[in-house]
Amino acid sequence: MRTVIRLPISAKQKKILAFPYTNFDALIADGAIRSGKTVFMMVGFVDDAMRRYNNQRFGICGKTVDSTVKNLIMPYIGLTYAKDKYRIQWKRTDKILVVSDGRHENIFEVFGGKDESSFSLIQGRTLAGVLLDEVALQPRSFVEQACARCSVDGSKLWFNCNPASPQHWFYKEWVCQPKKHNAIRLHFLLEDNPSLSQRIIDRYKSMYTGVFYNRYILGEWCVAEGLVYDFGEDNIVDDVPKNGEYYISIDYGTMNPFSAGLWCVLGDKATRIKEYYYNGREKSVQRTDEDYCDAVEELAKGYNIRQVIVDPSAASFIAALRKRGFTIRKANNDVLDGIRRTAVYLKNGNIKIHRSCVDSIAEFGLYRWDDKATADTVIKENDHAMDDIRYFANTIMKNKVGKATSTYTPIFM
Repeated sequence: MRTVIRLPISAKQKKILAFPYTNFDALIADGAIRSGKTVFMMVGFVDDAMRRYNNQRFGICGKTVDSTVKNLIMPYIGLTYAKDKYRIQWKRTDKILVVSDGRHENIFEVFGGKDESSFSLIQGRTLAGVLLDEVALQPRSFVEQACARCSVDGSKLWFNCNPASPQHWFYKEWVCQPKKHNAIRLHFLLEDNPSLSQRIIDRYKSMYTGVFYNRYILGEWCVAEGLVYDFGEDNIVDDVPKNGEYYISIDYGTMNPFSAGLWCVLGDKATRIKEYYYNGREKSVQRTDEDYCDAVEELAKGYNIRQVIVDPSAASFIAALRKRGFTIRKANNDVLDGIRRTAVYLKNGNIKIHRSCVDSIAEFGLYRWDDKATADTVIKENDHAMDDIRYFANTIMKNKVGKATSTYTPIFM
């Protein structure tokens, strides 16, 4: 019996649910964010398993176990459709989902493919199928190991992702060659999700610029090239906020430039009101941790600093700052996530730069993608203020944006 879901459903979402009834071995669902791929992939994957198998084990994979639980397991458990149709047990310690319908019972084990060593986590399993969510974020060794584990007769491969670089191995091996793998490819746009109103679609379209617009809105596998940020006069302010919470973000360097910014945060808006920037190589004088602590104290003078955000690799400098009485928060140093957040916050006006911050303003005009790289990579030049701003966006602002109003729609999936 075919799946029946009492929700608005598009033609492409129907094709996801119809995939198990075809002769294809694999399904590739790629394209725009929020286009309704993930929930229907999970529904179709579980329904197919419960229709055709009993007492089998399946894999559900994402970049990390936590992200997979958050993005797939918890939303699925909350579906009225799933609760009405199955008895579902989520065993958090074992990271397995046990699903039964009175006749069949199967186990769905969650795996995280965050780096090249992750393939060993799934090695040795025998699977009757695998769902790989955000497959473009997982290393090839892990993905290929997960596919190789599917040795039960009739097992199918379910791939879901947002686009990355056209040099990405998954794009070249799978997206461009579906016939080679007996796969069907479904390309999604925002308009393929009938649950989104036009107002929400327009909101998403207004959030992104550059490569992120092309990938997350148009669903294109495109090269990251040119300037990283679309930065201009609209991002610069002349007034300093009168009050708010104060933070300092720091990119530590000895011979490389040292960059620190003082931020005033009010609600979901932040302004970089002052900065300190020192290039030891240009000055031919290397400064010590204590020298930099003096500079940070001067930057903080007159302000009640809640936290100082620092790259966690700067261990000796962090220790020196703590001795001066600063509360330290180690920065989230995920480069691409940080760049994505910073780009969105600049576009939406969540981050502004005071005109006096001339070094960071200069770097915005010089910070570029490396268009010769095979993966998304920034050129490691003119990037020190860019790094400290990214630390601030990805460590502090990600917890501020969205909390100011109750109508916020998540922008990072």
